[in-house]
Parts: sequence; C-alpha cells; structure tokens
Amino acid sequence: MSYEQIRQRYESAGQGHLLQFWPKLSEAERSALLAQLTALDIERVNRVYRKAISSEKEAAENVGRDVIEPLPEDAADTVIGLPDKEQEWRAVGLRAIAHGQVGVLLMAGGQGTRLGSSAPKGCYDIGLPSHKSLFQYQAERIARLQTVAAQAHGKAASSVIIPWYVMTSGPTRRETEAFFKKNAYFGLSSKNVIFFEQGTLPCLTMDGKVILETPSRVAVAPDGNGGLYAALRQPLAPSSPRTVLSDLAERKVQYVHSYCVDNCLVKVADPVFLGYCIQKQADCAAKVVPKAYPTESVGVVARRGDKFSVIEYSEISKEQAERRDAKTGELAFRLGNIVNHFYTTAFLNSTKDFEEELAFHIARKKIPYVDASAQTVKPSKPNGMKLEMFVFDVFPFTKHFAVLAVVRNEEFSPLKNAPGTGSDDPETSRRDLLSQHKRFLERAGAIVVQGIEIELSPLVTYDGEGLEAIKGKKFTRSGMVESVEELDALV
Repeated sequence: MSYEQIRQRYESAGQGHLLQFWPKLSEAERSALLAQLTALDIERVNRVYRKAISSEKEAAENVGRDVIEPLPEDAADTVIGLPDKEQEWRAVGLRAIAHGQVGVLLMAGGQGTRLGSSAPKGCYDIGLPSHKSLFQYQAERIARLQTVAAQAHGKAASSVIIPWYVMTSGPTRRETEAFFKKNAYFGLSSKNVIFFEQGTLPCLTMDGKVILETPSRVAVAPDGNGGLYAALRQPLAPSSPRTVLSDLAERKVQYVHSYCVDNCLVKVADPVFLGYCIQKQADCAAKVVPKAYPTESVGVVARRGDKFSVIEYSEISKEQAERRDAKTGELAFRLGNIVNHFYTTAFLNSTKDFEEELAFHIARKKIPYVDASAQTVKPSKPNGMKLEMFVFDVFPFTKHFAVLAVVRNEEFSPLKNAPGTGSDDPETSRRDLLSQHKRFLERAGAIVVQGIEIELSPLVTYDGEGLEAIKGKKFTRSGMVESVEELDALV
C-alpha cells in the first residue's frame, strides 16, 4: 500500500499519529514502517481493544454475581485407581496413532529469562545426567511412542508418524529452528516437524492508541498462548498457502494433543488421554491434576454459569477454595489446570467462527515509547496495555467437553522459576523425572538401592513399558542408559 493509502486508512481508524514522524524518517525507515502498518489489521486492533475494555468492565460489574460451580460428576473422569479403564483407553489411543490420526501441537514461544537464559525455554537443560534439553526429551518420547504404536498393530516402525507442530514466537523462532537443525531434529524426520509462529498485537495506551516504540516502529507483544488458534490459519512461509490446519488435513489427522514445553513429565501424544477423549466423543478436552491444597495458586476447570471454563485462583473465594464434596470429602474445586489439551481437527477449524466473540485479557505494563520530540521514554509506572488471549478461552464454546484427572507426580512438573527457588525450578524438575524413572524400574520388578539415580532415555521406555528383562535385578550404580541392554552395567 502507498503512503497516502496508509495515511487515510489509519486516520480513519483514529490512529493517524503513527505517521507523525514521517517527514524526519530515512527511506529505509519509511519502508519498514509502511511494511509494518500494511501488515497490521488496524480495524481489528480497534475491535479487539473495545471488546477487551467492555469485557473487563462487564466482569468487574459481575463480581460476586457469576455463578461458579464445580463440574458435574459426568463431566470429569480419572485414571487414578482405574488400571482397567487406563488400559482400555491406551488401546484406543494407540490404534489412532498407528493409523496416522494423531498430531501434536507444542506451545514453545517462551524464553528462559526467569531461568537465567535468553534461549528458548525448550533448549533448557534441567541438569539430568544426559544433559538432554526439554525439546530432546519430548522428541524422543514421540519417537518411542511411534515404535510402541507400530508394534501394537503389527506395522513397520517407520510407517507410524506423529507430526509435531512447534509454535514459536518472533524472538524464539530462528533460534528454535537452528537448535533443531543442529541436533538433527533429535532423530525425527524434518518433514514431520513443522514450525509456525505465534501472533502479535500492538501495545496500546490506556485509551487505545497504538504505541510507537521508535519513530519508525510500532511496539508489539505476543498475543498470548490463546493466539494458537489464529496462528494455525496463518501461512507457514511468506507467499505460501500452506498452514498448520491445511497440513493436518493433508495428513488426515483427526485428533490433536496440545501442551506447553516447560513440563518435563509431559506424556506427548498420551495414548490414554487420546483414547479417553475419542471414547467420550469430545471435541475439546483438558487433562488436570488434583490441587495439592485448597489455596494452591492454580486455575481450576469448573463451570461459570452453564459454560465450561478455567477459573483463576484469584476469582475463587477462600470459602469456595476450601469447600468439600459432600460424598467424597475431596475439594469441590480440585481440578487444577495444567495447559494440557485435546482437540479434534474439526474443532480447531471451527474456532474462526467464534473468534470475534473471544475477549482478549488486558495486562497493564510499563511500555517504553517515543514522545513528541522523538525521544525514548521509559515509564516508571504502567502507561499502556498488552492484550493477550489464553488457550483455555475457547472452553465456553465447546459443545462436547471432557476432563481427565491424572496423577500429578507422573505427569506434571512445570519449570517456571530460577534455579534454587525450591519449587517449579530446574532442581525439582530433575528430581521429579528421576524419581519417575526409579518407579518405572521398581514396577518392572527391579530393586533400586537407596540414593541411586538412573536416567532412562525416552527411547528406552515411554511410560514404563518394555522393561520386562530387568525383573529381579538389583541396581547399585547411578547412570543414564539409552537402551535396555545398557541397564546391565548398573546392576
């Protein structure tokens, strides 16, 4: 678009100030600014702002009025204490994987800033004996699961494929792709690892004006993990019609597992969860863990009115948090959200139909900007807003929703905090993963001497399977193994 077309469009949208420094810009700066403004859907930005403001106001007015209730009994199930059902669901899930019906969406746009690293969080090494990154662990779980599904259905291992769609952000995409290439995609085929990028939105003043970061550049911020849905429809490369959704369709994928990169215990493409959701005919589902204690700072899956939703811990009163189920004595609001979801591809395609109804959440921040004299100002208090959507914001629009509760120490150990914090940090992630490997060995009938740490490669076992040969053996040495045969060296 020409300068004049952009000027008219942005003035009509009430955002003409973005061109205020035009006469002082160099040709290169003018070109960059025009490209950014051309790509930006300014009318949508204005709609998003108005919707966010009105929704925030409505929520404030309804404080105490919204009826928040636990899920009805038939809406949630559990694997805890139900081994027969778990086996049944696993069989259904493995069948879907073996027939090429399953894909995986990884949300990996964050950096490891809080961990003291500028690299993408998936590159982080939590201190295991193998020094494998989170990305490598998850890649190897996919590789192992492909083998398990193939064996279960008498197929060649190379014939079973679980495509992996990795959502990055602007700051992490290049480094993420380079990390995968450097490590030869951790043994997976590069054709089946598809990178795409989370969207951004401009930063706004409190009255909805787009902020200039420099005289020739608009300040932008990621649009939240809920930007996943719109990102699925965006071209994977410039001038390419190919999108994640079209790739899923081309591969005839029907079911998708989605999760966050920072959970070292995540069961990628978990066949139990997949099988459960397929049997329930869910179009969207959430995996949850029981809250550790009433006031734990975690959102819970519950109902707001007649809609499924994630209720933030700040929205629940102390009385509600401590409320108990009259029949079981369990916490009424106990289904802790761990951002671990299932979708049908049909549902993912349908999200465009209600996208305009979704309200972005407002985060008021200190956002650097340029003043009228083109000088950069770093404010000392919040001066603007970043708008973001959460991945669970689609739950109220789900027609067939399901929830599966799983064991926390088998499936959830998030990496959130700096080393040495004492909770949700690299040390607790390392501890939880190695403790799980010890349980795998002991369940297989082995004896592990107290204090011994054995790391089992995901290529050895996905969930404790394939360890029959170690029954009755006593392990007296620490170490890490990449094959069942290597375990003998630790006996």
